[in-house]
Amino acid sequence: MESDKPETARLADLQRRELTAYHEAGHALIAMVVGRSIHKVSIIPNKTRLGACEIKKGRTQTSKDWLEDEVLILFAGVAAEARLTNRYDWRGADQDLRGVRRLTLSRAGDETRAEKLERRLLAKVEHLLADDKHWSVVEALAGLLLQNETISGRATIHCYNQAMQAK
Repeated sequence: MESDKPETARLADLQRRELTAYHEAGHALIAMVVGRSIHKVSIIPNKTRLGACEIKKGRTQTSKDWLEDEVLILFAGVAAEARLTNRYDWRGADQDLRGVRRLTLSRAGDETRAEKLERRLLAKVEHLLADDKHWSVVEALAGLLLQNETISGRATIHCYNQAMQAK
């Protein structure tokens, strides 16, 4: 039984890397959908995160609702993972969820209204990820991340544009 531990740990690490790739790809996709540009996306862990989606300052298009866009981007990681695994890893997305709660409380004013707003925005993210073209972008970005660990903003927009132009 002891000899299984290294193999089990290796498989767990591979699964974590794949889930991290989908998580970060979800953030990147939704950021592009709401008009934000990506600087880079990475699945190289550091002390506080398993990966990162770095968004450039500014926008490629004007926003109807900045706060909603930010919450959608924050929810996108955990929602992309859930689409893959059929379960939400709320503990793994703790840092994103703290950001969501801070933003929704600032808009809603109390916990009950904030939770209602969060449910609505999570449903919106799920709807966006359910779109075949959008999901194909997430899959393509996750694949690139698993191959390269870090991808440029230019590569993310290339994947996005290819999927949006596909029939």
